[in-house]
Amino acid sequence: MSVQLKEGIYWVGAIDWKLRNFHGFITPRGGTYNAYLIIDEKVTLIDSTKPEFGPELLRRIREIIDPSEIDYVICNHAEIDHSGSIPSVMAVAPKAKIITSTKGKAILERHHKQTWEYELVRTNDELSIGKRTLKFATIPMVHWPDSMVTYAIEDKILFSNDAFGQQIATWERFADEMSMDIVMEENQRYYANIVMPFANPVKNALKLVGGLECEMIAPAHGVIFRTPEHIAAVLESYRKWSNHEADNRAVIVYDTMWQSTTKMAEAIQAACEQLNISYTIHNLSEDNLSLVTHEMMVSKYVFVGSPVLNNGLMPQVAAFLHYMKGFAPKKKVGMAFGSYGWSAQSAKIINSTFEKLCWDILPSIEIDYFPDTEELEAMTATVIKNLQADPEQFAHANPGECELL
Repeated sequence: MSVQLKEGIYWVGAIDWKLRNFHGFITPRGGTYNAYLIIDEKVTLIDSTKPEFGPELLRRIREIIDPSEIDYVICNHAEIDHSGSIPSVMAVAPKAKIITSTKGKAILERHHKQTWEYELVRTNDELSIGKRTLKFATIPMVHWPDSMVTYAIEDKILFSNDAFGQQIATWERFADEMSMDIVMEENQRYYANIVMPFANPVKNALKLVGGLECEMIAPAHGVIFRTPEHIAAVLESYRKWSNHEADNRAVIVYDTMWQSTTKMAEAIQAACEQLNISYTIHNLSEDNLSLVTHEMMVSKYVFVGSPVLNNGLMPQVAAFLHYMKGFAPKKKVGMAFGSYGWSAQSAKIINSTFEKLCWDILPSIEIDYFPDTEELEAMTATVIKNLQADPEQFAHANPGECELL
């Protein structure tokens, strides 16, 4: 069933109850692909869905109007989860013209290999559809080069594309109909696993949004924000995350072979508790790395541990470091730890990632074979001492390079 946002404006998207993996990150609550229909002198559809949800999209449109009456299809982003059912729409809307950016057109042509009529728009371009005027702004690399947003001036609705989105399969369409804790958790998870590498483009997008009067933010995924406090909360979160601001909390991430590294992780846990630093702890053989990423993003301290395996790391720890490096998180304090047998290698490998990210680095702790009680107690004391020390003594390995980031 379609859902009315304001008079003449409807959500007509699709709910993906089975979605559990999106862009390689785990989506335990499923997902949504939001499309919006505006009924005016020119009937306008904003975005579409993944291809397999085309029938669901068209069914919801037919509840309101015959799809053949659609005049414009606005493609804010040509990725398949946004544009996948545009061919289905265009097949039943013969007079429709696609409104998108120059790069959006190029990607649509590569994806769909079809010839459609286009009208290309840039930042500050406007389109009159009757009593309403739509204004466009490109937000390249949030999170693709073609990304743009659409603003309904008279209704004060920002159709924000991937910005401010979440992956949640829910019948509720508005954030105020759900627990805001769940909404913001999924908003954080989505930002961490999709948007985090593009902090500077996000800042540019926030400047554009800051100049708009928004009564509603309608993203391409998840629920819609329509109350002043919720709009303010999501904008503040994006500001904080794009500036790499972190809370005084820790995330302890590790894998283990014979439980030695587990005991070391627990020694770090004890240090955090004694210092009253909130923390989460994850064994990567049990917890998917993408479920850890959003906690890493908001944590000041990141502890990564692995025993030595074949002169390297446990595979899931290596995967986590590779995954994390791609997101380029900043302003962190990292510490490597782990057990070893005859050759200590893991801390050096872990620290090389911290160095590339220009993090502050605490002295590593490595223990051969099985740590005893005294060694674990000494480790806890050392971690406490280091966390209380002046952070300037743990400077970046490449301060000159870090200044450029």
